Amino acid sequence: MNNKRHFILLAVLSVMVLAPLSAVAVLTLSGNVRFLGNLVITGTLSKSSGTFVIDHPLDPKNKLLYHSFVESPEAKNVYDGIVALDAEGTAKITLPDYFDALNNNVRYQFFPVGEAMPNLHIAAEEKENQFTLAGGMPGGTVSWQITGVRKDPYILKNPIISEVDKGPGQPYNKGECIFEPLCE
Repeated sequence: MNNKRHFILLAVLSVMVLAPLSAVAVLTLSGNVRFLGNLVITGTLSKSSGTFVIDHPLDPKNKLLYHSFVESPEAKNVYDGIVALDAEGTAKITLPDYFDALNNNVRYQFFPVGEAMPNLHIAAEEKENQFTLAGGMPGGTVSWQITGVRKDPYILKNPIISEVDKGPGQPYNKGECIFEPLCE
């Protein structure tokens, strides 16, 4: 028989103690704090910045890779920039050397800047961390964006599930609302 008891870390006046999960808890931490496992926050999270950090896909034993948060139902990475087209109205856009190792399901957006370029198109799809635009005005400027969905080992093992039922294994039970006025 599994006789697990759940406890919560209770911090009062800078003294930390373990208390039964049913207790009301206040936790004050300062400095660098590391949580291993899942962390659920109900309410507003205010932060100066937010990142994910994983082992670098090209050098996992020696480097870390940090990326800023993007809000999406997918674990999406966003890369963008401004590029000047050459004398033929083309531009090869080089992405970070880890792009292909980290991403799949690539999507593109691009817009001419300053003048219409009705023939602007993707001449070569992303491959080997680069893609090519063509059909633009020679010397013109293009704003581009490319997104990819993470395919690193961590996200494959821990995928984002965007819709789940409330209840066992979730932070809220059926009938409970995070923001009570929504339940009225």
